[in-house]
Amino acid sequence: MPKRSTLITISEELIINRLIFENPWWISGKIDDEINKFNRRLYFNLFYPIVEESTINRAVVLMGPRRVGKTVILFHTIQKLLEKGIEQKKICYVNIENPVYNNLGLEKLFTIIRQATLDNTLTGWYIFFDEIQYLKDWEINLKVLVDSYPKCKFVVSGSAAAALKMKSVESGAGRFTEFMLPPLTFCEYINLKDLDNLLVPEMEKLHGKISRTYRAQDINELNRHFIDYINFGGYPEVIFSPIIQQNPGRYIRSDIVDKVLLRDLPSLYGIQDVQELNSLFTMLAYNSGNEISLNDISKDSGVEKHLLKKYLLYLETAFLIKIVHRVDENSRKFMRANYFKIYLTNTSIRSALFTPIQATDDMMGHLIETAIYSQWLHDSKFLLSYARWQKGEVDMVYLNEETLKPRWAVEIKWSNHFFNKPGDLKSLLYFCKRNKLDSAFVTTVNKEGVIEIQGFKYYFEPASIYAYTVGKNLIEKINTD
Repeated sequence: MPKRSTLITISEELIINRLIFENPWWISGKIDDEINKFNRRLYFNLFYPIVEESTINRAVVLMGPRRVGKTVILFHTIQKLLEKGIEQKKICYVNIENPVYNNLGLEKLFTIIRQATLDNTLTGWYIFFDEIQYLKDWEINLKVLVDSYPKCKFVVSGSAAAALKMKSVESGAGRFTEFMLPPLTFCEYINLKDLDNLLVPEMEKLHGKISRTYRAQDINELNRHFIDYINFGGYPEVIFSPIIQQNPGRYIRSDIVDKVLLRDLPSLYGIQDVQELNSLFTMLAYNSGNEISLNDISKDSGVEKHLLKKYLLYLETAFLIKIVHRVDENSRKFMRANYFKIYLTNTSIRSALFTPIQATDDMMGHLIETAIYSQWLHDSKFLLSYARWQKGEVDMVYLNEETLKPRWAVEIKWSNHFFNKPGDLKSLLYFCKRNKLDSAFVTTVNKEGVIEIQGFKYYFEPASIYAYTVGKNLIEKINTD
């Protein structure tokens, strides 16, 4: 009788060998030289202190869209821990996506890590679990680790932002600290490309406060980089790869958008018709910055309203879109939010789905608006709206969180027309006067200056400088809070 075959299971020896391979600093004491090719994102200075913090017993959950540099920021964190003298074998990186770790709980993995390093102590560890969404019930596993090993620091990251956010909120109250790593801001793009010398900082009094502004050394050169940022700038890997830029659709669509639409969201929410979701997102991406309604979307897409509301929520939770609601000329919200704007959180998604845009294209205005909104969306504290009433519209309004009264307003243009003819900004002036604002920003292509008419000040600034300033000031504000 022939011998019955048996399955060969993955041995602990194989797992340990994989851990040694993934953690070369255990032997060399340093990070792989490949990591040093990547400059640190400005967000690193916000993320690292959360990891280093040891007085609060919390795990760190690093969330973000695909390909924004989460794994790289983990390795940069490990590098700094090594530089600060943390024992090299007390730092461990594990890529949960690797099949070797299938069906292993986090506590079991921690046990094997201690076996691999011949260190069975339970203090002073820094453990990084990457792509955590591939582990079933990861949030329960992580909660157990936090409670069981209070003198160790656990950091997890994942690309399925929607799934991580939902499960983190449900299970990690008081035990998890969330950190969202968004797509690149324009100021980060400039920083990573070593182009900071293109801008000169200045100080100016705006809205009653002293604020930092910037002036371009060469506005035309800065604008060329701004167009590149709009087309390719959301992802660190893309901005340094001419090959990917020649065919962004293949990289961004297949490796980023499709994995979210066809895998992450369906698996999380049980979506049956993935093609319907994909078609809807494509339509929304093409209309980024346009005012739309549920009725219009439902009619054009064929998706029923009740399902459409769910899809919009899923896409927003996955950090692909941001829904911005409107207010009237008195800054009051509408009782029924029939109309709203949807913005891509990253303009390079649109370029990948369709075609890279040129400075003179008709759609440039909407993409400039999308790009500027995306800078502000990196800070969820800002309650942004747009104003629209029967005879006018203002592109961006910031409402005070407590009073819900406007603190400032911005008209986003890719044109010098209004710099030359500020009297044509009738809707902006009407809104500001009605809401007791004595000034407003207006973006241009390359004109800047302050024009005062009847006691009202228009601050004109090139859209590229405005986008840079928003991102730069937000980073510095978060750093000092």
